[in-house]
Amino acid sequence: MVFKIAVIIVSVLFMECLAWFSHKYIMHGFMWRWHQSHHSRGKELLEKNDLFGIIFGMISCLFIIVGNLYQSLEILIWIGVGILVYGIFYFIFHDIIVHQRVKVRFSTNNSYLKRIIKAHHIHHKSQTKDDAEAFGFLYAQKKYSSKK
Repeated sequence: MVFKIAVIIVSVLFMECLAWFSHKYIMHGFMWRWHQSHHSRGKELLEKNDLFGIIFGMISCLFIIVGNLYQSLEILIWIGVGILVYGIFYFIFHDIIVHQRVKVRFSTNNSYLKRIIKAHHIHHKSQTKDDAEAFGFLYAQKKYSSKK
């Protein structure tokens, strides 16, 4: 059980690294056509950028299914669960808290949450693929901390 939990935690941490890399080099690179919809967000319920979440969701499902089908690959179940957990955190933070795509009142005095929210807002000041900074989703450098 400890091993399974460790695999889930490592998978969540790995997903933040993968998300940073794919956000900077793929979404702001050759897949800008999808991601641009998110930087020029209108009033639509869905945007092309949501396809990235669907792809990661399919990968998570595939890992869980394959891990269940082949006992020797059971670790894939827990990697898939880690990807799922990351996706849930991402949805809550990114879509609900920051972009308020689901209307929920939210305020915080937590300095960590304030930092990642501020970093994400700074990221969205750029409307182009080349001028953005702060590519993490659940981690932001301390330089984005609010000054008191």
